[in-house]
Amino acid sequence: MRTHIDTLAAVRNLGILAHVDAGKTTVTERILYATGTTHKRGEVHDGTTVTDFDPQERDRGITIFAAAVSCAWAGHRITLIDTPGHVDFADEVERSLRVLDGAVAVFDAVAGVEPQSESVWRQADRHGVPRIAFVNKLDRAGADLDRAVASIRERLHPAPLVVQLPIGAEDGFTGVVDLVRMRSLVWGDGEGPAVEGAVPEALREEAVRRRRVLEEAVAERHPAALEEFCDRGALSAPALAAALRDLTRTGDGVVVLCGSAYRNRGIEPLLDAVVAYLPSPLDVPAVRGAGDDAGQRRAADPDAPFAALVFKVNASATGRLAHVRVYSGTLAKGDTVRDPGSGRTERVARILRVMADRHVQLDRAVAGDIVALAGVKAARAGATLCDPDAPLLLEPPVAADPVVSVAVEARHGTDTGRLAAALARLAEEDPSLVVRTDAETGQTVLSGMGELHLEVAVERIRRDGGPEVTVGRPRVAFRETVVGGVGGFVFRHVKQDGGAGQFAHVVLDVEPLGPEVGDTGFAFRSAVVGGRVPQEYVRAVEAGCRDALAEGPLGGYPVTGLRVTLTDGSTHVRDSSDAAFRTAGRLGLREALRACTTALLEPVAEVTVTVPEDAVGGVLGDLAARRGRVGGTRTRGGAAVVTATVPLAELFGYATRLRSRTQGRGAFTTRPAGYAPAPAPAPAPARAPVR
Repeated sequence: MRTHIDTLAAVRNLGILAHVDAGKTTVTERILYATGTTHKRGEVHDGTTVTDFDPQERDRGITIFAAAVSCAWAGHRITLIDTPGHVDFADEVERSLRVLDGAVAVFDAVAGVEPQSESVWRQADRHGVPRIAFVNKLDRAGADLDRAVASIRERLHPAPLVVQLPIGAEDGFTGVVDLVRMRSLVWGDGEGPAVEGAVPEALREEAVRRRRVLEEAVAERHPAALEEFCDRGALSAPALAAALRDLTRTGDGVVVLCGSAYRNRGIEPLLDAVVAYLPSPLDVPAVRGAGDDAGQRRAADPDAPFAALVFKVNASATGRLAHVRVYSGTLAKGDTVRDPGSGRTERVARILRVMADRHVQLDRAVAGDIVALAGVKAARAGATLCDPDAPLLLEPPVAADPVVSVAVEARHGTDTGRLAAALARLAEEDPSLVVRTDAETGQTVLSGMGELHLEVAVERIRRDGGPEVTVGRPRVAFRETVVGGVGGFVFRHVKQDGGAGQFAHVVLDVEPLGPEVGDTGFAFRSAVVGGRVPQEYVRAVEAGCRDALAEGPLGGYPVTGLRVTLTDGSTHVRDSSDAAFRTAGRLGLREALRACTTALLEPVAEVTVTVPEDAVGGVLGDLAARRGRVGGTRTRGGAAVVTATVPLAELFGYATRLRSRTQGRGAFTTRPAGYAPAPAPAPAPARAPVR
C-alpha cells in the first residue's frame, strides 16, 4: 500500500489552457523537449508539433482537438492535455477539465487576459481545477509582466502570487529571478539548461521588495504562514513554498510564472512549479457517484473497485479508442468492464499510453492514469466504465447546446448511406456536434458551436475518405421569449369517447422570467390552495408545460425566459389523471403563449477585433452594418482593440471581410454572449408538400 501511495503522489494530470495564439502548443512542445520526451523542438508555424498532429490543425495553425501526452520530470510522471483555444471548440476543453487534477493557464505578456482566456478560466472554476499561471511571450515588443498580472487580477479575480521577476525586457529578456529561493536563472542563446546564480546586483533591491510583497500576500491568506511571518518577520523558502502549494490547491491563490516558450526560457521553472504546487490524484477529493449512486465515493486507490470516465472517443474506419481517466482500482488487459448507463459489458482488448497520435501498450492501468482503451465498442464520451461486481455511475461532462446549423447532403444520391455513417462517427467523437433530420424539410442538419466548428467537421468527412458533401448556408438557433404575459388564462381539457374519459381544468399565469429581455430558462410554481389540484397533478402540469416549450407561436422555435404559475384548477372524480393534466399543461400553455406578447431572440457573440489604428473607421462601420453594438475601443501595443456585441448570424464570412478591409492585418475572436432580441421574426421553416 505504501508503494501505491508513493506512486500516486508522483503523478500530475494537467491541462494547458489559454486563448488562441497565446502559446499553449509551444509551451507543450517545450515541456516535451525539456523532459527529454522529444529530441527536436516542434514549431506550430512549421507544422511539426507533436500535439497538433491532425492535418487541419497544421494547415490552420491552431489546436482543434485536445491531445494527451506523457513525460517525466524530477521523478514525477506528468500527463498533459493540450486543449484548444478557439471558442468553437470549448466543449473539448470542458470534457478535458472534467478529468484533470490541475491546469497551467497561459497568457500573452502583451495582450494579458483575452476573451477566451476568461472563458476557459471560468470553465476551470466550475470544475474546481487548481491552476498556476504562465505569462508567455515576454520577449515580444510591448510585453509587460505587471500589466498582464493586473489584467489577471481585474478580469479573473484570483489572488495572483507572482514568484518570478524578469531579467531584461522584450528582446533583452534572458532569464528570471526566483523570488522563492532568491536566485537567478539565465538562459543563453543555445538550447542548454538555465544557468543558476545570484540575483543580479541591479535587480537586488527590486527582488527584495517583490519578495516582501509575495510574503505579505501569502501570510494574509494562509494561517500557518501568517504565524511564522508574525514571529520572524519573514517567511523561509520552505514555508513559503508549502503555503503556495496549499493556496494553489484550495484555489485561494494562483502562482504566476513567466517566460518565453518560443525561446525555450522559463520552461524548467514551470515544470518545477507543476510538481511543487499542483495536486496529485491523492490530493483531490474522492470521486462521487451520480443519480442513484450519489452517496458512493471512490478514492484514488489501486486496490479499490475499478471506476473510470470516458472523456473522449476516437472513432475511425480502422478502430475505436476510448480515452479514459481511471479514478479508482486497477484495469488489466483482457478485463471485462461494465457501462452502468447502458448496462452493457465489454472486454478491454488493449490499454495504451497516449502520446498524441502515437501509443505505447501497457499491461494495466491504475488509479490516476489517463489512458486509451481499445476494444470498448459502444461507450460514448461521458460514459462510466466500472467493475461489473461494483457498479458506480459517474457524473458525465455536460455538452453545450449547439448554436449554428447547416444543411448537409451527399452530392451523389448513391452516397447517402456513406454520409450518414460519416456524420454518426463525427457525432460519436464530438458530443457538441448534433445530427438530426428536419421534420419539415427532410434535410439532414448538422449543428455545432460555430462556423469554424462546422467547417472543420465537414472537412474531416472529406479528408477521411467520405463522400462529397454539399453544405447549405449556416442557420442560427433562434429562441422565443415572453415580453408581455397573461394572467388567469383558463384551459379545460375534456375528452369523452367511450370508456374512461379525460378531464383537467387549469388556470395559468404566464410572465417574463426576469427584467431583461433575453433572460433564459423556465420557472414553474403552484399557487393552488385548498387542494383543488392534487400535488401529483401539479407535477403533471409542469411536465406538460415543459413539453409546450419545444415550439413557440412565432416561428416554431424553442421558448425560454418565462415563468408559469398554476393558480387554480379542478378535477373530476373519475376522469382526471396524470395524462389528462399533462395534456392540459401542454395545450394550455400553447394557447396562453398565443395570447402573450412574444419576441424572437437570436444568439449574440462578444467580438474582440484587433486591427491597425488606420483601419478602425472601416471596422467600426462594418460592425455597425452587421447590427453590432460597440462596447469600447482601446490601444494596445500599437494596435486598436475594438470590442462589440454582434448577432451570430451576422458573423458568417466576417473573417474574409476583415482580412480584405485590413490587408490581412486584422484578427478577431468571439465568445458566446447569450441571446438578444432579434429585429423581426424569422419566417417559420417551409413545410414539405404533402404527397
